[in-house]
Amino acid sequence: MYSPAPNPEPPVPAVQHFRVKLFATPESHPHLSDAIPVFHRWIQDERVPETAIDVSDYDHVPEGPGVILVCHEAIYGLDQGKGKLGLMYNRRAVLNGSVEDRLRQAINAIESAATLLEQEPEFSGKLRFNRNAWEVAVNDRALAPNTDATWEALSPVIREVFDSIIGAGRYSLERNSDIRELFTVTVMA
Repeated sequence: MYSPAPNPEPPVPAVQHFRVKLFATPESHPHLSDAIPVFHRWIQDERVPETAIDVSDYDHVPEGPGVILVCHEAIYGLDQGKGKLGLMYNRRAVLNGSVEDRLRQAINAIESAATLLEQEPEFSGKLRFNRNAWEVAVNDRALAPNTDATWEALSPVIREVFDSIIGAGRYSLERNSDIRELFTVTVMA
């Protein structure tokens, strides 16, 4: 008697370019331009593990990228994208390891940078990050289009990572289902 094989798990795309944003607390009110000298110091003092190259100021762009630290391997940005202040990490270079390893690397990078930024004198008392409010996106529309199939493939990886960060069952995932946007998931505890 023939019995069909169970439906296999959807294959996880070999995602390389995670974009992770850690949101600021609602009471945070920094001047984004204060990040310019801070990021320049980070370049001089090699404060991030990536090869930091330059600082760009987009603070004049409403709800834009703010101030960014350009590195060879990634971009860090204190931004106000979509009206939500936060610190973003956008991986540009290829990493070895699993998709989970790559997501963890991006989260660890942004967590370390957020801690450094909160300790900078320019942001003392003005900037705090909410370690329970994140956004995870894949900056590769060809490999991970914003579809149900990508959600089915990547949501288990995202859940596994945030189970270890926030705790299983202590957060929710919400996917932005607008197919014109990058595959993006908001994680809120």
